[in-house]
Amino acid sequence: MGKRPRFGKLFVISAPSGCGKTTLSNRALSDGLGLERSVSMTTRWPRPGERDGVDYHFVSPKKFATIIKNKGFLEYEENFGNMYGTPKRFLEDNLKAGRSVLLDIDVKGALKVKKAYPDKSVLIFILPPTMKELKRRLHFRRSEDVGTIKKRLELARKEMACKKIYDHTVVNDNLEHAYRKLKKIILSELEFQP
Repeated sequence: MGKRPRFGKLFVISAPSGCGKTTLSNRALSDGLGLERSVSMTTRWPRPGERDGVDYHFVSPKKFATIIKNKGFLEYEENFGNMYGTPKRFLEDNLKAGRSVLLDIDVKGALKVKKAYPDKSVLIFILPPTMKELKRRLHFRRSEDVGTIKKRLELARKEMACKKIYDHTVVNDNLEHAYRKLKKIILSELEFQP
């Protein structure tokens, strides 16, 4: 891959639930691309298998509110009754050190990152092959009830309408093909920086 870039970049990956965003992000982080993981903070309870400080920083609503008050988030949003936020200092420290960071966040958060770091952010949107396939994937996970899945599909339609704002899109119709495209995007963005 060559020399480390002099300046870090923020690679923002967004997608509707069920599009494989987390799987693709984890693969990019473990593939030797030189990316640091931005771990979001949330007030929701951990799901089975999730680890504090690895998947999310799980905090109380009171602590989350204190961080908001102290302007400690680059961006934060409420989704499905829980708060999610991106700690600002981690991003700034890595960018100053010339390290690139991968953020796995929603559309609203991605737009805030782009606004704060227009020259250092690369927005990548992961799409499902079809809405029918997305619905099948959400049902297959068996982690949510039918009402929540319906809400997620409605949100997915709204999020996909924002894909034109992103620098790149990747259709996850096949995990291997989608990952190869994602990796190519990341490497091309890191290849040369003035």
